[in-house]
Amino acid sequence: MAATAAAGVAAGAAHEEYCPVLLGSDRTAVPQENEIIADLESSDVERKIGALKKTILLLIQGEELSRVFMTVIRYCITAESHELQKLLMVYWEVVKKYDAAGKLREEMILVCNAVLKNLNHPNEYIRGSTLRFLCRVRERELLEPLKHSILENLKHRHHYVRRNAVNAVHNIYRVFGEDFLPGAPDDILRFMDEESDQTARRNAFAMLFNCAQDKAVAYFVEHSNDVATYGDGFSLVVLELARKACRADPSLKPRFVKAIFQMLSSESSALVYEAASTLTSMSQAPTAVRAAAAAYTGLLASESDNNVKLIVLERIDSLRKRHTKVLRELVMDVLRALSSPNEAIQRKTLDIAMALVGPRNVEEVMLLLKKELVATQEAAASSDKDGKYRQMLVEAIHTITARFPEIAHSVVHLLLEFMSADGGLKVAMLVREIVESYPALRSSVMPKLVEGLSELSSSDVFRVVLWIVGEYCEDDVLIASALAQLSQCLGRLPLHKPVEAKAAGGAGGAAEEGAGEGAAAAAGGKRKGPAVLADGTYASQSAADFIEPKTEAAAAEAEEALPPLRRLLLKGDYFVGAALASTLTKLALRTASLHGSTSNRAKAVMVDSMLVMCAIVELGQAKGAKHPIDQDAYERIVACMRIIADPESQAAAMPVLLNGTRAAFAARLKRIHAAKPKDADDDDAASKPQADQLLTVRQLRGRVTGVADAVEIGLDDEADVMRAAGAEEEDFASRLSRVHQLSGFADPVYVEAFVTVHDYDITLEIILINRTEHNMTNVVVELHTMGALKVVDRPSAITLGPGDTRTIKANIKVSATEAGHIFGNVAYDSTTSAEKTIINLRHIHIDIMDYINPATTSDEHFREMWADFEWENKVAVHTDFSSLKGFVRHMVKSTNMKCLTPIDDLSEDCNFMAANLYARSIFGEDALVNVSVEVKPDGGIRGHIRIRSKTQGVALSLGDKMSASQSLPK
Repeated sequence: MAATAAAGVAAGAAHEEYCPVLLGSDRTAVPQENEIIADLESSDVERKIGALKKTILLLIQGEELSRVFMTVIRYCITAESHELQKLLMVYWEVVKKYDAAGKLREEMILVCNAVLKNLNHPNEYIRGSTLRFLCRVRERELLEPLKHSILENLKHRHHYVRRNAVNAVHNIYRVFGEDFLPGAPDDILRFMDEESDQTARRNAFAMLFNCAQDKAVAYFVEHSNDVATYGDGFSLVVLELARKACRADPSLKPRFVKAIFQMLSSESSALVYEAASTLTSMSQAPTAVRAAAAAYTGLLASESDNNVKLIVLERIDSLRKRHTKVLRELVMDVLRALSSPNEAIQRKTLDIAMALVGPRNVEEVMLLLKKELVATQEAAASSDKDGKYRQMLVEAIHTITARFPEIAHSVVHLLLEFMSADGGLKVAMLVREIVESYPALRSSVMPKLVEGLSELSSSDVFRVVLWIVGEYCEDDVLIASALAQLSQCLGRLPLHKPVEAKAAGGAGGAAEEGAGEGAAAAAGGKRKGPAVLADGTYASQSAADFIEPKTEAAAAEAEEALPPLRRLLLKGDYFVGAALASTLTKLALRTASLHGSTSNRAKAVMVDSMLVMCAIVELGQAKGAKHPIDQDAYERIVACMRIIADPESQAAAMPVLLNGTRAAFAARLKRIHAAKPKDADDDDAASKPQADQLLTVRQLRGRVTGVADAVEIGLDDEADVMRAAGAEEEDFASRLSRVHQLSGFADPVYVEAFVTVHDYDITLEIILINRTEHNMTNVVVELHTMGALKVVDRPSAITLGPGDTRTIKANIKVSATEAGHIFGNVAYDSTTSAEKTIINLRHIHIDIMDYINPATTSDEHFREMWADFEWENKVAVHTDFSSLKGFVRHMVKSTNMKCLTPIDDLSEDCNFMAANLYARSIFGEDALVNVSVEVKPDGGIRGHIRIRSKTQGVALSLGDKMSASQSLPK
């Protein structure tokens, strides 16, 4: 196990000393100090190097090794090995430089002389390594005799030395200030005027940026025309300077904007990205936004890394929220990212493009989507991901046709060709919506849809298409064509294989069986003789039923040769049979409404429809049937037969079947469209200024106090960080709800904590109040956790005077989506007692709801995840709610989830309900919930809630939350 620690930690010290070195060691055997000294005194350089490495590791692990220090000085300082000299720099960092009295050790004078010698060494590598070491030294007494040599190295002939000399001056000046290195910024300015190396100039400019910002701005203004020749590293520092300087003085913006525009054409992707980000933070003008967006789209096309593409798409999306009108001009450039095979990039690209579609670019976008859709069909054999990509394209087309009805006619005929491919269900549902919403397209869509019935194979697609056929085939020609196609998809009747009746004598049956063997052999299977009934007549059989294939491959081939509807019914899919019965009933009733129920045409359609329904029921109820018909499908089919056969039932059902179902679907579409947020197609409504909107004059404002103010100004790095982290303003009441009292009022120390949960981090602001009249020393708050929590920043010891109040902070890391607990105690030393006093603190419960956010997904994806996830938690429902809708809404609100089921479509007098809820955690974990409840005769609601997740913690924690949230809110 790697042991890492900061060096220079004294035994019993309250804090760790500064040290930037972190090294790991897997060694379990600890070498003796005498062995290390012997190796260091050896003349073999390799033994010295090995001994020095062991010494460094032991010092980091907390060993003293006080005798080694002088040995290193005597036998290693004068070595010429570059590797040994480099290790010496690390050793000087980790060794203790002060004695017990806090004074610099006398031996460090020898170290200082050796470092000074290295600063004047003829080898540039040793000089540069020494200067890099000095960047991390924090002892003023060591640096005092070296500063002249450090400044002299700024003039060294080799650029490697000059680069590190600038870094050394930068770090020393930042720590010790002007008193230690007077005039250092002026020296660096002169150095930049004479320097030709790009990295050295960049390091020098970074020093001016951090230590003398006014001089950095002056240098940039003077050399703004030459910035492009100074390298990408220099330009990145200029961008950082622009953000910082313009926040302090907005009048500097025009001086930086020109240079930033030039950086947008750089060949460096990192520079282009930073320049675009800086430009949009400095200016919200359309020209700046357009240039930044063009730079982002250029990165989408040039970068091959998927992570970079996702980051750039996020930036484009953030621009889109405030500048939709400007970005609509670049929507075709954004859609070029669809060439990436990554599913996440494709989905994000389509989401952004759908938000940018407007009347001016809708035809171009639709044309590109149709080309992509056709391309998926051509590449379907070479990729398994084309099905998901095709579904995304269909969803995008659906979104466009819902917003722009006039474009529907150009895509609906193309969609019909994909009805039988992967994702055909989404295509069928989109066609259903188009046919209902745009009556003018029915005359051209319905004939083509009917013709394609024989090409369908999916049960789900068949049910949707059968509903469309039953609702929108309204003339004789279309009805006749639909009936003919359905008959072709069904095949010859009957559908089942009747049980062969045995002849009275066994010999007769044997003779019949033997007579057909020759013909069966020729057909590749076993030939069965005709079935003879008890009265001597032949039983009715289909020709296909006489052949029994010999092999599984032949059986599969024979099954594929069956008509599609017949194949589904023989597999036991009676849901399709019920949908077929409903469609035939609607076609029969519509024929009766056109020609009269007593007409020969109507009677013929009714008879043919009833024959099909009888065949389906006979198939499911046949003796020895492999797939018996379920009760729901049986009742539905029998009801359809009764409607056709009974004139009174016809009169009662005709308005419902011919008009009511279509009206219900139209009302549902209306509710769905009304629930969606309205998009401003012609302009970005959110960015339109109002006539009475206040003007922001930065010079007349106070300090930026909130994220909203920073957004208005458009340039505040701290606010940018807060917005990136998702910080939101909250009222005083919500803050009070997150205050936890941890000790009692009668305790010597009153403790309360303010808990802030943000994604992966939990911050505790702990308030300590000394309620006694005595001093408390070494007051330490010890925190421990249960669950997926880990304390990463423990509070340090403090001293509390009588009545004093102190606030300390502790940081806790969250590693998984599950509930957790924080508990601990307060320990302190009192002047009135020799023993340490310990006060136990009340535990803090961290709710899983802090990690879960509502999300949405498609029904198909929900079912896929439901089948894949292995962890399930079943919670019984026993609540006093009287309304099913009210109970589901209460559970959605209590668990911070989203209801995927449109419960508003259900009537109020419904006695049962099944709803799906969905959410995602901050760690990307999916939480699936199915609520199945019913109203009992006593008025209470009973049922079960099933929770599924990929991890056990989410399922259990969410189940506990739902169990506790079932009661009526007070």
